[in-house]
Amino acid sequence: MTAPQIEIQLIAAIVAAACALPGAFLVLRRMALISDAISHAMLLGIVVGFFLTEDLNSPLLILGATLTGLLTALLVELLNRTGLVREDAAIGLVFPALFSIGVILISRYAGSVHLDTDVVLLGELAFAPFDRVVVAGWDIGPKGLYAGGIILLINAALVALFYKELKLATFDPGLAAALGFSPAVIHYGLMGVTSLTAVGAFDSVGAILTVALFIAPAAAAYLLTDDLARMLLLSAGLGVAAALSGYWLAFLLDASIAGSMATMAGVIFGLAWCFAPERGLLAGQRRRVRQRWEFAQRMLAIHLLNHERQPGAEPELQVEHLWQELRWDREFATRVVSLAEGRGLVTRQNGRLELTDRGRLLAQESLLA
Repeated sequence: MTAPQIEIQLIAAIVAAACALPGAFLVLRRMALISDAISHAMLLGIVVGFFLTEDLNSPLLILGATLTGLLTALLVELLNRTGLVREDAAIGLVFPALFSIGVILISRYAGSVHLDTDVVLLGELAFAPFDRVVVAGWDIGPKGLYAGGIILLINAALVALFYKELKLATFDPGLAAALGFSPAVIHYGLMGVTSLTAVGAFDSVGAILTVALFIAPAAAAYLLTDDLARMLLLSAGLGVAAALSGYWLAFLLDASIAGSMATMAGVIFGLAWCFAPERGLLAGQRRRVRQRWEFAQRMLAIHLLNHERQPGAEPELQVEHLWQELRWDREFATRVVSLAEGRGLVTRQNGRLELTDRGRLLAQESLLA
C-alpha cells in the first residue's frame, strides 16, 4: 500500500467518525435530513466568503459556511414553528433555495474560479493527499487529515462534556426544560456542531458522502442497540468500516471513491436493517411467526377451558375435532397441539386433550386480559 492510499483511508475514516457522533443525535431526534440541508446550503456561505476575500484558502470561507448552516437550521425551525408546514417540508423548502442561490452566484460571477459545484457535491478523496500542510519547510501531512482530526476531537470532547444534557434534551425536552436546561440552546449547539463538521467533511469528501456518513452509520447503530453510549461508539465504528471498505471497493472497480464509500454505508445499513437482533427485518418476521403460534396456543387453551365447563361437550376434546371447532386445518392443529404439549399446557391421552394446571392458568389470564 502506498502512502497516498494510507492517507486517503485515514482521512476518510476520521471524517466518518467525526460525522457519526452528531449524526447519532440527529437520527434520534428525527432530524437526519437537516444534515443534507446544511451540507448543501453551506455552498452559499462559501461563495459569499470567497467574494469577500477572493481567497479560496481564507478561514472566512469556513466561517461563512458554518453560519449558513446555522441559518439553515434557524429557517427550518422558524417555518416549522408556524405550524403551516411540517419539518420535512421546511427542510425541502429552505436548503434548495439557499443552495440554488450559491450555484447561481458561482455560475454568474465565479465562472473562471476553481470553485466547481460538481467537486463540492461529489468530492474527490483521491486529491486529498495533494493538499499538504507545510510548517517551516517540513511536510507534516495532508490538510484533510488534520482538519478531520481536529473536528473529531472537538465533537468527541463536546459529546463527553455535554452527554447528560444532550441525552436528556433528545429523549425528553420537557423534562430538560423543567430541570433548567434550555432545549433551544442545546438544539442550536448541536446544529452548530453539525455545520462545523459538515464544513470540514465536505472539503475532502463532498456533500453527498458527508450526508451518507452523518445518517447511514447512525441509523444502522440505532437498529443494533438501545444504549446511547454504545450507539455512539457503533456509529463511529460503522462509519469507519464504510470508509475503509468503500475505498477498497473503489480500488477494485476503478470507480469513484466517495461514491463507493456512500454505497458501502448503504450496504452496512441494509445488513443491519435485515439482520439486527431485535429490530431487523428477519427478527421482526420471526417475532410475528412466534406470536402467531403463541396466540394459537392461547386459543387452544381457552377452547379446552370452555369445554371443561361444558361436560356435555367432552367428545369435542379430541384432536381431530379442532379443525372443525376452531377452523384450523389438520396440519396446523397438530402443530399447535405439539407446541402446547412442549410448553406443558396440555396433555394428550388416547386422543383426548386435557389442560394442565399451567394451561388452565394461561387460559384464565387470557380471558381476563
